[in-house]
Amino acid sequence: MNRFFTDQPLTQGSTATLPASVRKHAIQVLRLQEGAQIEVVSRNHQAFVATILDVDPLTVRVDQPITRPVELLVAVHLLCGIPKGDKAELIVQKATELGAMHISFFNSQWATAKWQAPRVAKKLARLAAIAQGAAEQSHRCFVPAVDVVTLNEITQLTADAKLVAYEESGKAGEAAALVQALKTRPSTLVCVFGPEGGLSPAEIATLTASGFTTAGLGPRILRTETAPLYLLSAVSALTELQGESE
Repeated sequence: MNRFFTDQPLTQGSTATLPASVRKHAIQVLRLQEGAQIEVVSRNHQAFVATILDVDPLTVRVDQPITRPVELLVAVHLLCGIPKGDKAELIVQKATELGAMHISFFNSQWATAKWQAPRVAKKLARLAAIAQGAAEQSHRCFVPAVDVVTLNEITQLTADAKLVAYEESGKAGEAAALVQALKTRPSTLVCVFGPEGGLSPAEIATLTASGFTTAGLGPRILRTETAPLYLLSAVSALTELQGESE
């Protein structure tokens, strides 16, 4: 079943008319017809099975709720130095599939790519659309927020665990920070990642002074678009999968 998001409140047994954007995808692109079943996620992040009653406007009957848990046990906020080319799109798409709750980008000192202010709104609109599509495809109940922040704003973030992925820590053999952070069973985790050029010593000093812990992500040096996906996979393995084996 295809999944769609709506800002409307939904209740079991009610009928709802879904937005034109959902109709375009469901009816014009997927060519769904009356009687077809879809999944709809309401504005309070509750998912339901729904049956199409009419295609124009797209009207559905809200059937039974879907209770299978799909979200990570830790709300993960990724903060990524702006990468080159279309790597931000890849990060948003795959990080959404892997369960990120919030994805931020920032202009960093050693980055070769910069996002100029006049172009940010267009880039964020594109990334938001990618996040929604990935959330629908992976049958999530949340669409991650995608925004642009400054280093100063990053230092003011609060979370149960605050990490910065640092390749020098990995080279030195550090491998415990992420595991130790997750052993405390945090409900929220923020992690900073550098761009292709890495984070400067000054940026690392600023982050550690504001409570971030440097962490190695294994013995290999990961690309800027790979490191956030490694972290999310590790969070899943160390919380969801480990919990199932206990």
